[in-house]
Amino acid sequence: MPDVDLDFFDRDKVLAQFKHVTASRLEKQEVKKHNTGVYFHNAPVQPFTGLCTIDHKEADERGYFKIDMLNVHIYEHVRDEEHLNTLLEKEPLWELLTEPDFSNKLFHVAEHSTILKSVKPTSIQQLAAVLAMIRPAKRHLIGKQWPDIMKEVWTKPTDGSYYFKKAHAVAYAHAIVVHMNLLCEQVSAQQP
Repeated sequence: MPDVDLDFFDRDKVLAQFKHVTASRLEKQEVKKHNTGVYFHNAPVQPFTGLCTIDHKEADERGYFKIDMLNVHIYEHVRDEEHLNTLLEKEPLWELLTEPDFSNKLFHVAEHSTILKSVKPTSIQQLAAVLAMIRPAKRHLIGKQWPDIMKEVWTKPTDGSYYFKKAHAVAYAHAIVVHMNLLCEQVSAQQP
């Protein structure tokens, strides 16, 4: 099954508009609410909790299609689709990623300013690779040169360690670019 993530400023407002079943997960043999997953088709539901009666991994194997609906705070200041496209298309000031005062404010990389300063990404692809390197399976790439990083960063680990898929990393890199440009836009608006 494909893995679909959708980002929203307020997922609850969106979910209130659609009939859905909240996905579940098993944790120590106890059924818990999945953090973000929902089903928009008929899925078996526990009437008292509203949760799917099948763990999301097993449900995936049975052909149920889960969509992860994520809250992403950076979209609060995006006015509309045109504004979003403008923020996406604008080349960011990549050198700001090496400034902890700036990078510490950014979505998804705030706690990784030392890595950003070390590798100095200057493209979406490199920023996506940084997102992969902050996961355990690819940490060993920190400190290597970009050609070496790019050769290995998207290979699936064989030891089962946690890694970031390229599609997710590239999508989040785009979101970080939107956030970078939003922050710069907000600073510019405050200038006299």
